Amino acid sequence: MEFKDYYQTLGVSREATAEEIKKAYRKLARKYHPDVSKEPDAERRMKEVNEAYAVLSDPEKRAAYDQLGRGYRPGEEFRPPPDWDAGFEFSGAGFSDAEAAEFSDFFAELFGRMGGRGARRGSRGRGEDHHAKVLLDIEDAYRGATRQIQLRVPAVDARGRVTVTTRTLNVRIPKGVHAGQIIRLAGQGSPGLGEGPPGDLLLEVQFQPHPHFRAEGRDLHLALAVAPWEAALGAVVPVALPDGRSLKVRIPPGAQSGRQLRVREHGIPGSPPGDLLLTVQVVLPPADTPKAKAIYENMARELAFDPRAEQKTEDHA
Repeated sequence: MEFKDYYQTLGVSREATAEEIKKAYRKLARKYHPDVSKEPDAERRMKEVNEAYAVLSDPEKRAAYDQLGRGYRPGEEFRPPPDWDAGFEFSGAGFSDAEAAEFSDFFAELFGRMGGRGARRGSRGRGEDHHAKVLLDIEDAYRGATRQIQLRVPAVDARGRVTVTTRTLNVRIPKGVHAGQIIRLAGQGSPGLGEGPPGDLLLEVQFQPHPHFRAEGRDLHLALAVAPWEAALGAVVPVALPDGRSLKVRIPPGAQSGRQLRVREHGIPGSPPGDLLLTVQVVLPPADTPKAKAIYENMARELAFDPRAEQKTEDHA
């Protein structure tokens, strides 16, 4: 996917004010609108202009785009990092997948999946809901916690330029929280109109990358390193869980690398709790001493084992 420079599309600088962006858009719309333009590629150019304006005219999306796009050039190969928009506070419900699909794949990848699930528009004076994605530690899902969370809040200053302020919230993380879950903070959205109540702030939970564990829903995945003799003979090995507890897991004799073992109800807590899924990885000790090398040489003579025998059989079938 190619990176799109929306500032270049509109012909404005990255320091352009909201009014300058609006003027540039109107000028290009008069030039490329298919109903009046005689340009051969008017429809395509107008679509590009509309897409750029949809982002740069919105302070929240513009601030997120500015942070993401720093250092990229137009047409350069681009892939947004996971959870690139985490920590930004957005108002409203964002773009639906159908709305995002009207623009380029670049736009859909960035803004089509942006948070806002469950957000409500203000009605009868009620303030609009805000939403943000927050990254938590997997350990929080096991224990529950109170975390101080900082959110970046884009706005337009008196000169029409986008600024970003930070607000800090103390948030109670319930035990058993899982990726994709929404934590609703009542009254932390936009203020209401008149005597209307304020909107809520919806925090969509995702997990920070963990050095060992990977969460899918409430299930937890772990690559379990075992020695060759543990895999061949069977063994009972300890597995440290994210909450500090240690679990004894039985490795069946003859376990090969890639075999998955399921330990029920030892994933993320909940009703019901998730499972712990262990993928066996047989790790060979190095032959870096004369004794270790002699052991491997003896195995080669005595076991007469050919790991490619099955493959040879298939090749001759």
